[in-house]
This record gives sequence, C-alpha cells and structure tokens, in this order.
Amino acid sequence: MGIVETIFIGIGLAMDAFAVSVCKGLSMSKMDWKKSFIIALYFGFFQMIMPLIGFLLGAGFSEWIEEIDHWIAFVLLTFIGGKMIKESFGKAENLNDSVDCKTMVGLGIATSIDALAVGITYAFLDAKNCMLSFDLIGIITFFISLFGVKIGNKFGILYGSKAELIGGLILIFIGVKILIEHMGIF
Repeated sequence: MGIVETIFIGIGLAMDAFAVSVCKGLSMSKMDWKKSFIIALYFGFFQMIMPLIGFLLGAGFSEWIEEIDHWIAFVLLTFIGGKMIKESFGKAENLNDSVDCKTMVGLGIATSIDALAVGITYAFLDAKNCMLSFDLIGIITFFISLFGVKIGNKFGILYGSKAELIGGLILIFIGVKILIEHMGIF
C-alpha cells in the first residue's frame, strides 16, 4: 500500500479514538493540555502497536491464503467500516475525563481493535514498509485525538458520531479499492 492509502487508513482508524477524545474533551470543565496529550499518546500508541500485532499474527499463515487475501482484506475492512457506521448512529459514549492507566489502556484497546484487523490485512497483502505505515497510523491518531479533545471541549458532542461515520466510510472505500485492484478492474 502506498502512502496515500496509509494516510486514509490512518484517518479512518483514528475516528474511534477521535470520537472518544471528543467525549473526553466534553467532560473537561476547561481545556487541560496535559490530559489531552496523555489521551492522544495512549490512542496513538495503541493505534501503532495493534496493527503490528495483527501483522505478526497474520504473517504466520498468510502464505496459505494468498489466493483469497484481497477478499479477506475487503471483508475485514468492510466489516470494520460497517461496524463504525452502525456505532455512529448509537448512543453517545460515557463522559469521564479520567486519564488513569486502567481507563486509558481499556479505551486504547477498545478504539484500536480495528487496527489489529488492519494489521492482519497488511500481512495478507504482503505490504512493504509496514512499520512505517504503522508509525504513520499512530502519529495520525495522536494528532486527531489531540484535536478531538480540543473540539470536544470547545464545541460538544456534535462531531463524535459524524467522525465515526466518516471513518467507517473511508475503511469501506479502501476495502472496495483493494478488491477492485486485485480483480484487475482498474
């Protein structure tokens, strides 16, 4: 995958973290930059490490399914994107500005499960420079999360569900693109 696809994947994956960051910002009575950086660091770290874990898991059995890898990528990304779209119409997250380790590890894992599946997809596609891609995904998530806390603190929950909707649509688009490219349509 190229840099453009990786950036879009990073943006798409960061939308769960953005939505939670908006909620964290909402729960702050005033903007707390220290807490904002902690939130962004946790989300960025988990979005970087989870694709690596998925890649390592997927690399172990990718040679057995190379003939259907594009279908797997399509299904995983479409499933994740669909889940994000469905969640965008659900109820709002609980408001809690705590940044203790237990809270943030739980949120970091919860918002990066999708990234684990994307890492498996990278293994199936035998993606080159995957570590650079995973670093970029983490960096993108960091900045989007930081921005999300600020937005949440400033404007409220208005953007949380819309961000998740857009992230889901981006992931589905990338899944369709992978399928079309492997089928030789474009």
